[in-house]
Amino acid sequence: MEWGPTYEATLALKGFSLPAEVVARWTAEAFDGVEHVEHSRSRDHYVAWERERLREMVRECGVGDDDAVQLVDDLHANSKTWTMAAYPEAPAVLDGLRAAGVRVVVCSNWDWDLDRAVDAAGLSDRVDALVTSAQAGARKPHPRIYRCALEVAGVPPAHVLFAGDSWRPDVEGPLAVGMRAVHVAREERHDDEPPLPPGAHRVRDLRGLLELL
Repeated sequence: MEWGPTYEATLALKGFSLPAEVVARWTAEAFDGVEHVEHSRSRDHYVAWERERLREMVRECGVGDDDAVQLVDDLHANSKTWTMAAYPEAPAVLDGLRAAGVRVVVCSNWDWDLDRAVDAAGLSDRVDALVTSAQAGARKPHPRIYRCALEVAGVPPAHVLFAGDSWRPDVEGPLAVGMRAVHVAREERHDDEPPLPPGAHRVRDLRGLLELL
């Protein structure tokens, strides 16, 4: 995953800085685990909430009203600018899972247009359903998004193997609602690996999911 210009770089072009404490209050990651149902009534409502957070963020950076409008436009546009590519083993693994009768549901802390990201990675035809935090009304590890994924999958928690590379959203959160969890800990990305709790597994890449079956 390669992102476009960062918030810091975008603000710097206008002569402003982005303090760490402001990032901690207003970026998407600051809302992990938070329910936001009132902002998930529609795509328009969600985009409005994204932009309002950006407005509050730039105000805390000392940006006046005259500059804030353009900065919010730039920040929002840049947050939707990215290049996504699937891991090399992903297509074959997804094909193998579905051939084994596994229903593949993507559950992600993402905006309203997760389908665009999955399509960009060339995986649209290899997954059965998508669940995005924007549409579910909560970001992982809030239980609401996992309940939405379970409803879409049509299976009870004990029949789910939830795989991901982030510890709280993809391991602790799924375990808390009764799923089994798989920590995808690629060697190039993970130096510190927490001990595995009961009900969790660890693999080095997605091929490990086929072995777990």
